[in-house]
Amino acid sequence: PSPLPPPRLVPRRRAGALRAGCCLVSCHRRLYDLSGFVRLHPGGEQLLRRRAGTDVSAALDGPPHRHSENARRWLEQYYVGELEPGDEQVQAPGRARAVGDPGTASRDWDDLVDWQKPLLWQVGHLGEKYDEWVHQPVDRPIRLFHSDFLEFLSKTAWYVVFMVWTPVVLYLSWVSYTSLAQGKTRLFSSFTTEYSIPVHKYYFPFIFLVGMILWSLLEYLIHRFVFHMKPPASNYYLITLHFLLHGQHHKSPFDSSRLVFPPVPASLVMGFFYGVLRLMLPEILGLAVFVGGLCGYVIYDMMHYYLHYGSPKKGSYLYGLKVYHVKHHFEHQRSGFGISTRFWDYPFRTLIPEETFKKED
Repeated sequence: PSPLPPPRLVPRRRAGALRAGCCLVSCHRRLYDLSGFVRLHPGGEQLLRRRAGTDVSAALDGPPHRHSENARRWLEQYYVGELEPGDEQVQAPGRARAVGDPGTASRDWDDLVDWQKPLLWQVGHLGEKYDEWVHQPVDRPIRLFHSDFLEFLSKTAWYVVFMVWTPVVLYLSWVSYTSLAQGKTRLFSSFTTEYSIPVHKYYFPFIFLVGMILWSLLEYLIHRFVFHMKPPASNYYLITLHFLLHGQHHKSPFDSSRLVFPPVPASLVMGFFYGVLRLMLPEILGLAVFVGGLCGYVIYDMMHYYLHYGSPKKGSYLYGLKVYHVKHHFEHQRSGFGISTRFWDYPFRTLIPEETFKKED
């Protein structure tokens, strides 16, 4: 790795001038400009704004939250210099501990790939280092493909998902309801006509809801067993596939163009699940379940984007989900697989544990 440049000393009066337009904090005399991160902070923008101009060494250890090693590495990306000797502010008492210089370790890991080239064809060569590398997040965009066309298809603005799939949900809902209204749909009719059960049009909302619930389970299972599979270190192709499916999102969790599923590959996945439902259920009944699941998917993708870029009110349901999901990214990658809901983490025993802090005298 290339040698680190000498630290730039920043006098207090200069730091004070910068603070007028920036969100600067210090940690053991190291100065960080968090202006570009304040909106994304899981604890909310106002919390960081209140910390501006202070030493955050003690705050990193909590309460209310003990920051992970990945969070400390993340901080190093915003390093701008060091305060002149004697200029450091009085450190708050408490459990403050030295952060050391995680910037060096982070730089070593970044040197494993060439960020000026597409990453998709490089990550398979990382072997045993891939799993640890991909779970050390960075704040920088990722290019996957050499081809500009493929790169374009791999990126999606959040509103595209809403614009593409919402009309489909509305249309298929109307088709399902009007078809059920004809009174020709019966459950178990392929096995017996005598004991088959008629499916009335007024059942549609409940069938729709079943589809949404099934999607929430599917969301959990795909996230846990597909997106978080641990590819063998010796298998170049499985590592590459994992990075394409989900690894790139964990490496760069705030890349806004890769937070929702692109419509083209999504269409193929939707078609597969619709085919499965057609095989298991009568045509219209399968369609009604499918459209409920499709609606669940749209809500999931919108929520996923919001959990990364939104600023929910503290104490709200979405605020809790945002904090929970960021913990999954930065510290608990092997748990916390629920995104739109934590419900399935309970029966599958993958709930992220609550943090506790002992009282100090």
